[in-house]
Amino acid sequence: MWATPGRPLSSEEMAVAEQNAVALGVTIDALMENAGRAVAEEATRRLPTPPARVAVVAGTGNNGGDGLCAAFYLLQWGYAPEIWLIRPPAEIRSRAARRCFDRIERRCPIHFETPRSEQLATMPLVVDALLGTGQSGSLRSPVREAVEAIRASRAPVLSVDVPTGITDPRGLRPAWTVALMTPKDDMSVENSGEIVVRDIGIPADAWKRTGPGEFLFFRAPEGRADRGRTARLVVIGGGPYSGAPALAALAALRAGGERATVLAPGGAAERIQSFSPNLIVRAFGADRFRPTDVPGLLEFVRAAPPQAAVIGMGAGNHPETVEALSLLERELSGELPLVVDADGLAALPEAGLLPERVTVIATPNTGEFERVFGGPPRTAGPDRADAARKIARERRVLLLVKGDPDLLTDGRSVFENRHHHPAMTVGGVGDVLAGVVGSLVAQGLGPVAAARLGAWWTGEAGSRAAGRLGFGLVATDVIDELPAALVAGLDRVRRSG
Repeated sequence: MWATPGRPLSSEEMAVAEQNAVALGVTIDALMENAGRAVAEEATRRLPTPPARVAVVAGTGNNGGDGLCAAFYLLQWGYAPEIWLIRPPAEIRSRAARRCFDRIERRCPIHFETPRSEQLATMPLVVDALLGTGQSGSLRSPVREAVEAIRASRAPVLSVDVPTGITDPRGLRPAWTVALMTPKDDMSVENSGEIVVRDIGIPADAWKRTGPGEFLFFRAPEGRADRGRTARLVVIGGGPYSGAPALAALAALRAGGERATVLAPGGAAERIQSFSPNLIVRAFGADRFRPTDVPGLLEFVRAAPPQAAVIGMGAGNHPETVEALSLLERELSGELPLVVDADGLAALPEAGLLPERVTVIATPNTGEFERVFGGPPRTAGPDRADAARKIARERRVLLLVKGDPDLLTDGRSVFENRHHHPAMTVGGVGDVLAGVVGSLVAQGLGPVAAARLGAWWTGEAGSRAAGRLGFGLVATDVIDELPAALVAGLDRVRRSG
């Protein structure tokens, strides 16, 4: 039995896994070849004996490439495929799909148009390879017309990976769907027919470890022409230590946030402001946070309001500070996503007190995981991941346990991040990671995607900086490398896709 993620995936998660497979040495060509052969094999189980005819109605994306590859195998096995490519071949978007088209061109009939229902009515099977996992919303021309023709033909339909128009009431409702590696979100017997899951060769590590594919989670700003970045967050920390919240806020800005406002005790606020003119700093209280400061902090946050908050770094562990942070976390956890780090971890409520609808990401290091959450030591091996999953489920948090490897779990799935450089084991890099994750949540990423991308991205930035600076690297070097790491990462996944 092959390795699967063990749950339905979104189209975005599937694309990330494919890119991580490429990074592990599996080419897109190989994945498409495996997919096409799997679809062809499933088609033969539903076709009369050769030389039976079969229609392949294809788009110009990778789903269409899978269909064209299936047509090639069906031809090799003695069947008579006939292809309708609904857009010109010049619009085929990937090199792998183009290769599949070139291989089948001139070997079987190919129509560069949408089919008519009467052309499909006599077919014993229609292979739907129009749209794959990237589709959403209502169908648009010419896909809409192709779907209408298939439906009107009343021919049996086998869909590739995801039925075309799964989110549109007028979409296809096939008799069968060949789900590649795993069913996708929103698939059911009602909208996908019989779902047959087939392996296409994505290795196990592509599901359970972070990789360069995580950059596909990044959301590039798409606001009005005069508006780009809009994500705002607050960093609540500082007191005995002023560098930690400054590092988190600067990392949040470098990770794409529009504004990172630091809320710090009066004694630390001026020092934090002196680190960079890019920071907005507001002072509350005196030398450390106290419960009496909480109403003012809440009033400021609620008046803003930000899209996320990062809490805890540099605040210290004085009992009054822990109480103040606990009050803040209880109040804010019902209102906006939180990333809780360092001194804020001990203030997290126990199981059952945090609302289930809230995003709370806790980022302990190995010692804090053991001390605050009761996690097993790092020597526990695989049992440590199971323990982290159980703790995350009970505490209703997403755990990002920093270590070698980092463990990421929301109580269901567990991921590992092994992308580090030894030079990154220096003070402040954990604050950088919390700021990056907080920025990504503020930009609209879900907690799992934010943790996965944040861990890989920070590791990539640190590795790039260490390539120049070796073991002289400091936390601000990682921050400075974040933008270049993002540009290179996005370019890599675009080119390999």
